[in-house]
Amino acid sequence: MSGLIDSTLREGAQSPCVMFTLAQKKAIARIVAAIGIEEIELGVASNQDPDLQELVAACRQIAGQLRLALWSRCRPEDIRVAACLRPDVLSLSLPASERHIVKRLGKTGSWVLVRLKDSVRLARELGIDYISLGLEDASRADQTFLAEMIGVAVACGVRRIRFADTVGVLTPSATGVLISTFRRRYPDLELAFHAHNDFGLATANALSALEAGAEWTDVTTLGLGERAGCARLEELVALLTLVKKEKVYRVEQLPELCALVAEVAGRMIAGHHPVVGKAIFTCESGLHVQGLLNDPVSYEPFPPERVHASRTIMLGAKSGARAVAGYLASLGLIASAQSLPNIVHDIRKLAIVLGRPLNEVEVRRLARY
Repeated sequence: MSGLIDSTLREGAQSPCVMFTLAQKKAIARIVAAIGIEEIELGVASNQDPDLQELVAACRQIAGQLRLALWSRCRPEDIRVAACLRPDVLSLSLPASERHIVKRLGKTGSWVLVRLKDSVRLARELGIDYISLGLEDASRADQTFLAEMIGVAVACGVRRIRFADTVGVLTPSATGVLISTFRRRYPDLELAFHAHNDFGLATANALSALEAGAEWTDVTTLGLGERAGCARLEELVALLTLVKKEKVYRVEQLPELCALVAEVAGRMIAGHHPVVGKAIFTCESGLHVQGLLNDPVSYEPFPPERVHASRTIMLGAKSGARAVAGYLASLGLIASAQSLPNIVHDIRKLAIVLGRPLNEVEVRRLARY
């Protein structure tokens, strides 16, 4: 099994000023399941989360093929909480870089390895079969120690290693090198990647990880997450389904999911937001308008209907003669060769005066119909 790990309810919930109610968590999980995402991280295993038990129970009723995961610190009390909830996946987390081990925690590499062994042993004793180990700040970790951590994890029975680019410093090529290096060393080990978007590369890095051999990559709806957020679920779902055709996710569910998360998180979806933005199928540029009228595929990567959107053609200051003639023809109007230059001139002039493209009524008036 492989695919996407939705972490909206764990990583996304860590965003400042974001707090999901239990009802909202259930609604988000329901749409994530409907889209066909393979795994969802429901939250952090802790006695401090009063919703967790009911959320896990509710999600079991709607999960289908969706695996339910919990994230946990390598603390006995948290692992015991997780074990009581019986997740399909337990995602343990430990720091991998010296900066986090020494400067943040005041510990040593030896301490990390002992904590790793003890935590995995406890989880397995408590009946948890599928254990994933997250390597925090793996992108800045010493490669030798990273390899040592992975070796110990594999020997203890960890099924998946999750590399975290905690501060988003990797590039797609560097991500590919990181994943492919350990893919060669451990051909049978499941690899996952957790990208952060500090430099706007999270989605690209997540895709690069998959292309380099990772079975899994984390995503969040609208890229919610710490600081600049994470890889965007809607972008990868659409790309893997509509372009690469490696998956058959139900992309038509994306607008509903994004609208729900935007509302409860207090975020605005910009008109130009990839995949689900309201304005991405709106066109005014003359060359593009002509192309869309003749053959929509020439300037659209996928039909707007796939995400319950519609195409909007506008005429304005950027419109040329062919675009104007094509637009008029779409309205059932034919401009003569003599009148077309004047119509184009009038459309451009009025658009400049108004500071916006023209609506259909205005175009019809200027076309003298």
